[in-house]
Amino acid sequence: MSKTSQGADQGLRRVSYPEFAAKLALRRAELCNPDLPRNAGTRRTPSKRALLKAIEDAGGKW
Repeated sequence: MSKTSQGADQGLRRVSYPEFAAKLALRRAELCNPDLPRNAGTRRTPSKRALLKAIEDAGGKW
């Protein structure tokens, strides 16, 4: 184990994606499935704006 990695004694544990998704769905259901706001994107770089436009032009939905 590297000196910078966190060992099991840190109180952390790995969670599989299916387990995480199930817990997230349960929490959202308990809160009446809130609709979270999307990022407004007001601080995007020109390259990011160009990438998102290219995705949209190709028929993708980001």
